[in-house]
Amino acid sequence: MSVWTAALLGFAAFALIYAALVCALLAFGRPTDARALAGFLPDCAVLLKRLRGEGGLGRRERWLVAAGIAYVAMPIDLIPDVVPVLGQLDDAIVVALVLRSVVRAAGPELIAAQWPGPERSLAVVLRLAG
Repeated sequence: MSVWTAALLGFAAFALIYAALVCALLAFGRPTDARALAGFLPDCAVLLKRLRGEGGLGRRERWLVAAGIAYVAMPIDLIPDVVPVLGQLDDAIVVALVLRSVVRAAGPELIAAQWPGPERSLAVVLRLAG
């Protein structure tokens, strides 16, 4: 099996698990949580893009945000994306570390101002960022 096929299968497995979690929240009568979970990854991507262009960040933090975006976008990771769930865990850790650095440098207000999603998701991001 080629690396691209394995990566595609890993992504498909992750997407199925993610969709199953959203459907489970809907089935248990929690539509607000389901919407928040369904939009969490896209919201994080938008947040990183907005932070990259943020003028209030120092040069170091802007470079960290750019490096975090590049790492998440790269098909080669520390833990291959072929491994369901764990393959995306290293990406989540990198994003959390980047956000932690940004929060320590600029404060949680900057993250809150740039966050495109619901407040409950913002609370999770700020908790992850420390």
